[in-house]
Amino acid sequence: MSSLWWSLRLRREAASVPLARRLLLGSMESAGVDPEIAFELSLALSEACANAVEHGRETGGRVTGVGAYRVSAYLDGNRCRIEVADTGPGFPEGSGPPCGVSEAENGRGLFLIESLADHVRFRNRPGRRGAVVTFDKLLDRDEQTLLTAS
Repeated sequence: MSSLWWSLRLRREAASVPLARRLLLGSMESAGVDPEIAFELSLALSEACANAVEHGRETGGRVTGVGAYRVSAYLDGNRCRIEVADTGPGFPEGSGPPCGVSEAENGRGLFLIESLADHVRFRNRPGRRGAVVTFDKLLDRDEQTLLTAS
């Protein structure tokens, strides 16, 4: 099977979330990924993008303008890895990755990402402000797709 990689720089606006989701779904369809797995990953991507849009623009309690965030996806063989990075304040120091569902609204999207992906990593960007959410999942792929090697 061959590989597919793409990366987008998106404006931190709610309208950017469906764009990233559609691109991922189209890529997965072309790669022959099982539609249920593609839907789960697109939902996880939507949550990660929504977090970047909502939290990625705050610095010191103030909104810093529209700005941008980055989404990258890499499909290789039977694995998909997705990364969403913003330039906001990042995850609170010493808080560790989110665990379980809390009563608060904050953190539920991250919990959903954890439940939909096989491996998830939450971290802050080294040397710069911003959060990075990386997640991957094993894929079921149809052998007769456009992206398979002949």
